[in-house]
Amino acid sequence: MQDDLLRRIRAGEFAAHFPSEAEVVAEYEVSRTTARRALQRLRAEGVVTAERGKRPRLRVEQGVEQPLGTLYSLNASVRTAGLTQRSVVRRLEVHADGVVADHLGLDGSTPLVHLERLRLAGDEPLALDRVWLPADHGRALLTADLTAIGVYAVLERTGLHLDRARENIRAVAFSSLERTLLTCPVGLSIHRLSHAQGQPMEWRHTLVRGDRFTLTAAFGG
Repeated sequence: MQDDLLRRIRAGEFAAHFPSEAEVVAEYEVSRTTARRALQRLRAEGVVTAERGKRPRLRVEQGVEQPLGTLYSLNASVRTAGLTQRSVVRRLEVHADGVVADHLGLDGSTPLVHLERLRLAGDEPLALDRVWLPADHGRALLTADLTAIGVYAVLERTGLHLDRARENIRAVAFSSLERTLLTCPVGLSIHRLSHAQGQPMEWRHTLVRGDRFTLTAAFGG
């Protein structure tokens, strides 16, 4: 049954709508448990997507492409791809973090603004983004509408311009919570240290879905 559903998907049979669990049960004359397991496998493979109480639908992937070698804003990259950018703020607070402070060259007791967001491109999750900045420079984030505006845009309004950054990128398997949030099992882990006029200013860790984000590089003249 699952193989037949895949065959029909590839043939474009479900362009208008994908069958519900009840419709799969009726058409293939199988139990509801069997139909549910088949749909769960298709969802795990990224073929279909479904929210609680809603009909399954084919996943239409619209990706975000980002050239290497530039200090980019994920917000701007999503909009460049023609997608609507929206964020769900999961955490926004001021606290000390000795490990992050070490990355920023600060004393371990230094107050830091910590922001965690689930970033969406269109209607689908794209990235889980965590940002830390010295509280002296990042307090404007505490009152900004970070569901729609990017961190760098907020900082620019205060006169703070990040002008240099270094990133470390590697492929990772997501944790159970991360898989749930991003609806994808694997992707990229991106650590970024950004500077403003030579001073370390931002430590960022982004987990981005590998099936929706492409890094590109250009070589030669």
